[in-house]
Amino acid sequence: MSCQTRWPQSQELMTEIPLTELAHGGGCGCKLAPGLLAEILAQTPSGVIPPELMVGIENNDDAAVWRLNDSQALVATTDFFTPIVDDPSDFGRIAATNALSDIYAMGGKPIMALAIVGMPIARLSPETIGRILAGGAAVCQAAGIPIAGGHSIDVVEPIYGLVAMGLVHPDQVRRNRDARQGDRLLLGKPLGVGVLSAAFKQRKLSTEGYAAMLQHTTQLNAVGTELAQVAGVHAMTDVTGFGLAGHLLEMCRGADLGATIHLAELPWIDDVVTLARQGVVTGASRRNWASYGNSVQLPADAEPWEQDLLSDPQTSGGLLVSCAPPAVNTVLDCFHQAGFAQACEIGELTAYRPGTPRLTATRTP
Repeated sequence: MSCQTRWPQSQELMTEIPLTELAHGGGCGCKLAPGLLAEILAQTPSGVIPPELMVGIENNDDAAVWRLNDSQALVATTDFFTPIVDDPSDFGRIAATNALSDIYAMGGKPIMALAIVGMPIARLSPETIGRILAGGAAVCQAAGIPIAGGHSIDVVEPIYGLVAMGLVHPDQVRRNRDARQGDRLLLGKPLGVGVLSAAFKQRKLSTEGYAAMLQHTTQLNAVGTELAQVAGVHAMTDVTGFGLAGHLLEMCRGADLGATIHLAELPWIDDVVTLARQGVVTGASRRNWASYGNSVQLPADAEPWEQDLLSDPQTSGGLLVSCAPPAVNTVLDCFHQAGFAQACEIGELTAYRPGTPRLTATRTP
């Protein structure tokens, strides 16, 4: 790894504190709010757009895609964040799983990764940082790819993630803008990681709740490579820091469509609804809603916790698939056979009428 770091001489005198106490936020919850990000990007020149660039920054897709030839395109992305948990190995595993998800969401297959490492070396020992990197390396090994290099710096808060690269056939790239009216919406993983992470920081998360959070956040979305080859699958994205509503709105805007989701069909990780009812939510959830809440229509009797859950930031969340109705059973079979037991249909894409909310949440189908 380039830019070698000089460690403090008195490592034996170092008293480490929990990783999450070294960071102001954690996981995908520390992403810039959608509204602020849009404001910043609006001031950024688009630059050169060569014909080989199949997917760039124009449509909020999960990764960039560069056509290499008639049968191959390179998928490239980067993702990193501050700790969502205190265990160094778990932090590394979650961050690496999350970063690789963007490749799968575009229909690609990862080929290699580079590590992004920013650590407060006066606060963390080489052993702890090594465990973070080892956790990330274990996930990459499970994905069948090497960590071929990276870059490390000394910073105030711990940061870890990957630059990930993959390959995909140009005809199998799955972009947000390719969703179609009448498509069904299917979600691969249950929701609620943000709530569980907030409960963890407040010391309200049970041992079983932590295990469930770790199970879902370290489950690779490798099924995305297979789903991109299913006839009738038109678009995919992964649900991460902007919450279900935020990432579905990105898909809707890209295709100039609306969407309806059915609250009763949404899958939740155990104990999430109970915790949300008790007011255990992240600050990112409220920031997300402030950015896009005027584009969402909730039922008249919706409670505050339901709004919080729709904008709950998902670290290493599930794939959201837009597919033709005849493909629903095939997509669900792919999910279930790959170990995504709670994958289910949650709504559909509709025509959009300007001046109305793009996303409508209903109680029942």
